[in-house]
Amino acid sequence: MSGNPMIHSLPAHDRVSQVSEALAAYIERAELKAGDRLPAERELMAALAVGRSTIREVIRRYEALGVIDTRRGSGSYLKKPISAGTIHMPLSLNTVHLRDALLKTLEVRRGIEAEASVVAAKRRTEDDITTIEEKLDEMERVHLAKGTSGPEDLAFHLAIYDATHNPLFRQLLEQMREAFERFWEHPFDRQDFARRSFPFHRELFDAIVAQDAEGAREKTLKILEIVEEDIKEMSR
Repeated sequence: MSGNPMIHSLPAHDRVSQVSEALAAYIERAELKAGDRLPAERELMAALAVGRSTIREVIRRYEALGVIDTRRGSGSYLKKPISAGTIHMPLSLNTVHLRDALLKTLEVRRGIEAEASVVAAKRRTEDDITTIEEKLDEMERVHLAKGTSGPEDLAFHLAIYDATHNPLFRQLLEQMREAFERFWEHPFDRQDFARRSFPFHRELFDAIVAQDAEGAREKTLKILEIVEEDIKEMSR
């Protein structure tokens, strides 16, 4: 589809966000409807001048938002009509102080993550447990090797969101991802940020395995309590 006039090539920076917006704009211009098949992965790569990993990351985001269904060996299909204006509405947080930004995002995380842990404890399946434990093991491996973890911690919490079997939890996180990541990557340039919360992730997992909803809530709140303490301590 390299000659498709409705998809435009992109500059090098911020590829995933730009490809997401470009694909949504294409869907709108092409007037695709629910059930319609999207262009093949190779066609998108050629039209947008990006690599396979970028295209696949965009498709994963769309799947998380519940607007695309990918069928093995068949392709990706639109589940609901979308446009560039509706596929992604990034949150904005205008503050010059990192401390204030972190505390504000923490307030939002506390409500969503605590509830997600409760629901996951009630609904998790054996497959969910296997996935969460895999993510936790990797998080612990990286933490013990480096003294900190980043993407691995997010992957662990995403697995808990998925265990709720309520796609809105993950969709909300996808909508908030940019606002969160902008402030949560190595806060205060401290590798030990929130390190004290590390052991409680295993305890949270144990509570979910035991289907102990209140225990899961308690461990989640404990993790976020430590994060809040570190924000206040390290921002002095």
